[in-house]
Amino acid sequence: MNIFKTERAVIGVVHCPAFPGSPRHDGRSFDQILDAALFDAETYAAAGIDGLIVENHGDIPFLRPDDLGPETTAFMTAATRRVIEATGLPTGINILANAPLPAFAVAAASGAQFIRVNQWANAYVANEGLLDGDAARALRYRKTIAAEGVAVFADSHVKHGAHAITADRSIEELTRDLEFFDAEVVIATGQRTGDAATNEELETIVGATGLPVIVGSGVTVENAERILSRARGVIIGSSLKEDGVWWNPVDGDRARRFMDTARALRT
Repeated sequence: MNIFKTERAVIGVVHCPAFPGSPRHDGRSFDQILDAALFDAETYAAAGIDGLIVENHGDIPFLRPDDLGPETTAFMTAATRRVIEATGLPTGINILANAPLPAFAVAAASGAQFIRVNQWANAYVANEGLLDGDAARALRYRKTIAAEGVAVFADSHVKHGAHAITADRSIEELTRDLEFFDAEVVIATGQRTGDAATNEELETIVGATGLPVIVGSGVTVENAERILSRARGVIIGSSLKEDGVWWNPVDGDRARRFMDTARALRT
């Protein structure tokens, strides 16, 4: 967590839709996507946020977990570099990072400091028993690639969500995922974990993992104090968007109110 220079880090999500040339591209140009990303990133930065995650959910390579696609790799690198240049904030990437070679290439080329290993890699591969063979080897980030200075943040689902495979997963499953991905930080996530997980569940996760725990979904101004008193950080996105919708811009006033709450806990 020293990436963010604080014990109660607040990390904002800069969400990019599918890039030109990727399978799910919806027609927006790279400049349009980049303008929206920079607006969100700069709004977060103006509110005093501690770090950012640039993410792309537009090119999901379920059939080829070793390949993000050249378009996504290239555009993600360019977008992440521009966000870092514009804000100067510690920044990570989330590109449904099932593909270690492209993911680390994006991190190295853009200056990203960490990679968020997303739910497909954690929940599906682990729970379907694919802990051996080519799929497993492709996902063993630290076991296959020496990426100096790039950290691995691994999702572990604690509540059922749109992309989770199981609900209310056991601590044994959570810690198995972390060992498998050799993560340095665990992200407790799932659909609105911040709202759904009890204080006791959060404390159990913190105690069981032996790693810094960040809560990665369902974090709002109203529950920030409760969560940050137990976790080392939070990831915020949709709750700070206009009308709570992912593709809308970040609401600057809401972001500032959130950061006022977070900063009060650090004093």
